[in-house]
Amino acid sequence: MTETAESQIKDWVTSNDVVLFMKGTKSMPQCGFSSRVAGVLNYMGVDYADVNVLADEEVRQGIKTFSDWPTIPQLYVKGEFVGGCDIITEMTLSGELDQMFDEKGIGYDKDAAEKIREANG
Repeated sequence: MTETAESQIKDWVTSNDVVLFMKGTKSMPQCGFSSRVAGVLNYMGVDYADVNVLADEEVRQGIKTFSDWPTIPQLYVKGEFVGGCDIITEMTLSGELDQMFDEKGIGYDKDAAEKIREANG
């Protein structure tokens, strides 16, 4: 990973409370897994930065090295790597994601989170 890509990734992770490295953008995801995670965050009303890894090959490879995680999407909350699609889905359904947002002071719609659980329960 180039120093530029690494410093850019660090900057995104540290300067945004919530950042999603994804294929596409939050309004136009370009893979099913990115779409699922963006959909959860959008539905829950979370204010987050989206980084389209398809726009920059160095960032696309660099984020995998940065997190030591092989797949995209990747969600970071308050500088901490949370996980990819399966982990975020599990955390949403178990209520762990709400708990983390509460602990870290991230605003979200609690009713929307409950509706996701009801629809998938």
